[in-house]
Amino acid sequence: MREQVQRQNPWVKFLVRWLVSSLGLWIAAAILGSDRMSVGGRWGAWIAAGFVLALINMLLKPLLIFLSFPALLLTLGLFMLVVNGFLILLASWIYHPLFVKNLSVAIVAGIILGLVNWLVTRVVEDFS
Repeated sequence: MREQVQRQNPWVKFLVRWLVSSLGLWIAAAILGSDRMSVGGRWGAWIAAGFVLALINMLLKPLLIFLSFPALLLTLGLFMLVVNGFLILLASWIYHPLFVKNLSVAIVAGIILGLVNWLVTRVVEDFS
């Protein structure tokens, strides 16, 4: 199955990343509460926030991983939580309807988003 995913059209991979990002942001906001993280309420705002986050992850995450490689090695990969949190915070700065209170909330949201991504990947692999 992994070979099929790696050979997939990059647009399909981006679309899946976009939808999983939207779902993850929605679940993170539901868990964290509207005082810490929210989007303008409508489903279109969640889809747009997921698009912005997926685009940022596609464009900036590889560069940030490369630049933070020494910190990632030193912390045995735990610095990736900070990188993911920073990317979510950056998405909230770019897309103003997405509200994230601070970096610590963004880090927790990043953990939730990672868990949602892992769960969706497991479910898709089991049904394939």
